[in-house]
Amino acid sequence: MSANTGSEGSYGNDSVTARVRGLLEATFETEDFDFWMCASGTASNALALSVMCSPTGAILCHEEAHIERDERGAPEFFTGGAKLQLLTGTGAKIEEAALRNALGRIDRSFVHETPAETLSLTNLTECGMAYDASEIRHYAALAHEAALSVHLDGARIANALASTNSSPADMTWRAGVDVLTFGLTKTGAIGCEIILLFGDMRAKFDELKALAKRSGHMPPKMRFIAAQAEAMLESNLWLELAEQANTTATQLANILCAHEGVSLAYPVQGNEVFVHLPDAIAKKLLDAGSKFYPWPGGSHRLVCSWVTGQDELDVVRSVLNAST
Repeated sequence: MSANTGSEGSYGNDSVTARVRGLLEATFETEDFDFWMCASGTASNALALSVMCSPTGAILCHEEAHIERDERGAPEFFTGGAKLQLLTGTGAKIEEAALRNALGRIDRSFVHETPAETLSLTNLTECGMAYDASEIRHYAALAHEAALSVHLDGARIANALASTNSSPADMTWRAGVDVLTFGLTKTGAIGCEIILLFGDMRAKFDELKALAKRSGHMPPKMRFIAAQAEAMLESNLWLELAEQANTTATQLANILCAHEGVSLAYPVQGNEVFVHLPDAIAKKLLDAGSKFYPWPGGSHRLVCSWVTGQDELDVVRSVLNAST
């Protein structure tokens, strides 16, 4: 309501967006960045990668990464043809051997090659697992040594920070991340994702704005996206809500795993629970009104949000404890 009062400049030239810059400076402990706000994670990932990788280059990512599995070719489309090169690893975390092998194969002089130009990491991964700051720092160093830039898909970075007790700065620019897509939607915002260009990548900011305009991601009333960021960041609400979601996910996993035949597919390191469920238990939960679905590999994916309450956990416990 406050952002809808009075007159303001368009396209991010408003007082709310200006205040968000100050909050981002405090959150990430640096002034050496530029930023752009979008309403969706797909748009922010695709726009970010479009200024990081050329049309004739490649982006290294996990074979289960969101940019590969869930964005309908948006990164390839926005980059004008860059190729995604897929790497392996348990829990959708890239294994070091796979990364080293891919980096070692790069031959920019070979015309038939599509040389990698960017490494994209996801935190939390698509299987709910977290890279801690030291892992990101290690992978970023390997990528930079091979002359690659580093992108971090942070749609669930709040949950990763809460579970690893890292600071936003330590997990991003201090660890060598060049561009972050900072997600607040999954933490409770209506629709707010922020692209942060750190350090030398700031030189790409004008290009980023041009691509945002061309693709329809330059909202004239940017202040309404900024208002969400301000509300989330000003008192660290985004981290508080992420921690709350993580806690209920752990509690949910404990409730489920107390029953015979139930086992976790991956450790619970955020707000998602990937669990192997016997058909009878899955049917009980679905019949009671739970909403979840099978995940590749034979598990089921259940997600706790900032608003998942003890009453919902009590219902799950009651349903599973009821006799058939």
